[in-house]
Amino acid sequence: MGTDLAPRKIFAGPRLKRLRRERRLTQARMADELDVSPSYLNLMESNQRPITVQVLIRLTDVYGIDPRDFMEIEGEQSVGDMEQILADPLFRDAAVPRAEVRDAAEHSPALLAAMLRLYRAYSTAREASEAGVFSGGDRDRAEPLLGESPIEKVRGILQEARNHFAGLDEAAESFSATLPNDAQGLFSPLVEYLRARHGIRVRALPLEVMGDRLRWYDHHRKQLIISEVMDQPGRTFQAAYQLALTEFNALLNETVSRLEGSDEVARKLLRVTLANYFAGALMMPYARFQEAAELVGYDVELLAARFGASFEQVAHRLTTLSRQNARGVPFFLLRVDIAGNVSKRFSSSRFPFANSGGTCPVWNIHATFSNPGRILTQVIELTDGSQWFSVARTVRRSITPWGAIEPRFAIGLGCEIKYARRLVYAKGLDFDNLETTPIGINCRLCDRPACPQRAAPPALRALLVDESTRNVSPFPFKDV
Repeated sequence: MGTDLAPRKIFAGPRLKRLRRERRLTQARMADELDVSPSYLNLMESNQRPITVQVLIRLTDVYGIDPRDFMEIEGEQSVGDMEQILADPLFRDAAVPRAEVRDAAEHSPALLAAMLRLYRAYSTAREASEAGVFSGGDRDRAEPLLGESPIEKVRGILQEARNHFAGLDEAAESFSATLPNDAQGLFSPLVEYLRARHGIRVRALPLEVMGDRLRWYDHHRKQLIISEVMDQPGRTFQAAYQLALTEFNALLNETVSRLEGSDEVARKLLRVTLANYFAGALMMPYARFQEAAELVGYDVELLAARFGASFEQVAHRLTTLSRQNARGVPFFLLRVDIAGNVSKRFSSSRFPFANSGGTCPVWNIHATFSNPGRILTQVIELTDGSQWFSVARTVRRSITPWGAIEPRFAIGLGCEIKYARRLVYAKGLDFDNLETTPIGINCRLCDRPACPQRAAPPALRALLVDESTRNVSPFPFKDV
């Protein structure tokens, strides 16, 4: 726990009370197990006394909780989600103070989670309705049933788990130990194992045969067919993915059933997501990868070379290092295209992703497209005052044939500034005199004034129109 336990007062009474109720303990019983008096426990639960480091250590030892859960601001992610909901024009006249949202997050997290699901269902239905109008669909048809989109459901599951699935990690790590060492990497041993154990043949076929498919499993012939345009890390990943579906089918099904019980499309999407997770865990076994990451200061390119993986695969794996007693830096990851669309987001931290829209144009993740292959770093500060260290670089997903449109993506990998000292990229950074770049989540959720790159006014501020004045920002707005 060492470096993570900062010497500050921790007030997390509602969370402590929920833990006690979840374990079905009386105050007297929990007080005895924590070696404090019942009256002092009562004061901690009502936020009249802070949770001390000694109590935090006892909570970890007795109940196996993650101390960082108590150190983080209670419901911070829920607060961010609710503020994004309240930014919808639907709630323009409902001026809900942030303090009230925070109180709800602390005392009624289940209620906020239910509201979030309801709003996502509403948003999905609204988007479907708009799509029908633009496509010339029948306006007289019955309205679709409200329901949260499968993608949002899976994203919610990943967020709740902090993108860490211990059972899959342990299975992948145990299996990797059974494979023979190969100086050329993991691909050949995996191909041989699939053939010998499961009768699956792995083949690479030309582009003119595969068309727009990068991989295809032929169930009838028991062949895993991979396009020639995939690089070696991609081919290894696809072989590991197939192994997950074949040999660890029961584990995937059990995990999916535990996390998502009803929506069949969401279950299928989650199964694919978890098989991908397993593939990454097999290529980069947890203990060996986490140890190497700490040793090289989280140098993504060096880790990619060491584990035969791509930059994106390593960056994604770094967001999964939340094993008890062997935690890595809690990273977030964002993948954007040149237009700013977000196509991938994962986090083991509390970084506030936008539920819709693009990202802040001031963030230098967008500058990577002018500097392909070059790593850019930046210290960013969000509107809530939190500071983050960001590493960004462009990535390629596969070889692009001449004349075809090349997909262009950039990866943003970051962590809270307090963890940046462990990163090789932060060497030489003056932590006592940081130069930060103020950014927002996106324009609609940012109320920073005078931003020359603002593309839309803040959703919760009234637009200020003055024909006699031209400001730096094309969308001046009224102060609160």
